[in-house]
Amino acid sequence: MTEPAPVDELAYEDARNELSEVVTALERGGLGLDESLALWERGEALAARCTAHLEGARTRIEAALNPDEDEED
Repeated sequence: MTEPAPVDELAYEDARNELSEVVTALERGGLGLDESLALWERGEALAARCTAHLEGARTRIEAALNPDEDEED
């Protein structure tokens, strides 16, 4: 089995897709405690990565829509 890619290297879509797989695995159950905790922690990191991507996109969009605001400083 291959080691998963580091979360901080994942594109938004990859992190979102893997997060969906983690949620499905946790909902399905049947995992041991250690495996469940590891999946939960991975899911938390993936969710944070998705949030960071979305916040970055929001910042870029707002800057594109309001280019004059940067000049006021």
